[in-house]
Amino acid sequence: MRVIIESPYRDNIKRNTDYAKKCLRDSLDRKESPLCFHLLYTQVLNEDNDLERDFGIQTSFEWHKFANKLAVYEDYGITYGMEMAINLAKVHKIPVDFRKIL
Repeated sequence: MRVIIESPYRDNIKRNTDYAKKCLRDSLDRKESPLCFHLLYTQVLNEDNDLERDFGIQTSFEWHKFANKLAVYEDYGITYGMEMAINLAKVHKIPVDFRKIL
């Protein structure tokens, strides 16, 4: 099952990177095939540059229409970017699974 992972990133990058890795592991343990764009794209795009950040968000949304599920990990709350992904999932009729792992 193709799953896109949403979790917080920007405000506390160290904590949120560690959390995103746990979310990725949780998804893999569920035998899913996850993508975690905020772990991938931030390796080459500058998160502090609003143009690059917005570009990364918009390009990741191109993949959403191919997902079977959106997994929203909400232990640290739901950010504006996560909310945008949830709304997009609704448009594409992709199931949204809210998860907690902590």
